[in-house]
Amino acid sequence: MKGLIQRVSRAQVTVDGEVIAGIETGLLLLLGVEQGDTRGVAEALARKILGYRVFPDVQGRMNLSVADSGGSLLVVPQFTLVADTGSGTRPGFSRAAPPDLAKPLVDYFIAVCQEQLGSPRVAEGRFGASMQVALVNDGPVTFLLKVEPEGAAAG
Repeated sequence: MKGLIQRVSRAQVTVDGEVIAGIETGLLLLLGVEQGDTRGVAEALARKILGYRVFPDVQGRMNLSVADSGGSLLVVPQFTLVADTGSGTRPGFSRAAPPDLAKPLVDYFIAVCQEQLGSPRVAEGRFGASMQVALVNDGPVTFLLKVEPEGAAAG
């Protein structure tokens, strides 16, 4: 499971011309689910993202997590994040979990984040929808985080 986090001063998701979710200061997370991912992987990635220290402390150093800073989290499911781009000029999607496996894991990931961060501080895009994502990246600060299923080789 991969998560691309961006520290934002605001972000929102629009579907069919309607804003369906938005946050102010916090993290925009693009979330990709790979074949072999499990609830345990989702829990581990949620802990990692919610605890990742990318917000400035009083000295201006990145020492605070989204949880510590009082920020919010906007989760946007994005299967293209797990594309195989190793060869050629067209991405392959054989690594992506099929929708019937990915959606329950995305939902579970969001539930874990809501439990740990607090439900009002977690917003979400719409799984499988064509979404327009608008954001103001603060910094810019962007990190790609990944958790492998147990027994999988690190990539």
